[in-house]
Amino acid sequence: MSQPRDTPPKRDTGIASEKDWGINLNKEIKSESGVNEDGSTWYNESGVDFGENGYRCRWTVMGGRSGDGSSEWKEAWWEKSDWTGYKELGAEKTGKNAQGDTWWETWQEVLRVDELSNLARIEKSAQKQAKSGTGSAGWFEKWWEKYNAKGWSEKGAHKYGRLNDQGWWEKWEEQYDGRGAVLKWTDKWAENGTGTKWGDKWEEKFNHGVGTRQGETWHNDDKGWSRTWGEEHFGNGKVHKYGRSTSGENWDNIVEEGTYYQAEPHYGWADAIGNSEQLLNIEPLERPSGAFPSVEPAPKDPQQEAIKDELGRNIQEPQEQQPKSEPGMDEDQPSQD
Repeated sequence: MSQPRDTPPKRDTGIASEKDWGINLNKEIKSESGVNEDGSTWYNESGVDFGENGYRCRWTVMGGRSGDGSSEWKEAWWEKSDWTGYKELGAEKTGKNAQGDTWWETWQEVLRVDELSNLARIEKSAQKQAKSGTGSAGWFEKWWEKYNAKGWSEKGAHKYGRLNDQGWWEKWEEQYDGRGAVLKWTDKWAENGTGTKWGDKWEEKFNHGVGTRQGETWHNDDKGWSRTWGEEHFGNGKVHKYGRSTSGENWDNIVEEGTYYQAEPHYGWADAIGNSEQLLNIEPLERPSGAFPSVEPAPKDPQQEAIKDELGRNIQEPQEQQPKSEPGMDEDQPSQD
């Protein structure tokens, strides 16, 4: 019998591992349900969906509800595969408790193999959101990581939260091209009920010891204030430093200084492979002789889509009113080959 889960997810925990989720799909197709002595109900269902291109999705869905209907939960696990080499392991949770708090959380690992180059790529992602049953408190987080066998990697996060008349946002991303180039950026800002907004952002781009750093801190109220700064690293022990602020600060000089930055990710392709054992062990359907897969993406799973539709009433990340543009997102980013 499944046990109720009445606790929202925790914030700022990133992407959990396979072992943390403990996904254990039912081996047989079944549909069970029952009523406990206290009047609460539970169910546990599992099945297999098939589609074109050798697509197969094994899934398990379980859930429960208290006798008075004040609390309920649902959890889904799935694994997908097809003949292109695509594999996916995922989980999704939703629930509410007697205090009126609601939440949703999803987690995925994906393996893709390029049909032409045979280059493998692993993607990990997680989304979490929760809303308080009283007041306007709520938060949303989106995390992602991507790795390929040539050493390219990308990771980042988008976060949003609100408590009464205060709101805050955070975005960050880092990319490594596997050949020495790196791009990192962070952008944070917040606002209160009086219309005051403030934030800071920075960006760095480096390639084999040559690169730039730049940033800005700002405060938007009746007076308004900002400070911008930058560094140009020439790779010869000299650094051009410059900046100014609306309060009259101004500097522009060249100094002798070493250049330090993280040229390689602390977690890369080998780590992603080593921590994705359950994903890699998904067995696809046997491909008949003479059958060739197309490169169309795997179809959406109706069971998963139904769960997402049911979650529409939960808190959604709003269209953000960002007072400052994000630095350098569309120019000179390390490319993936």
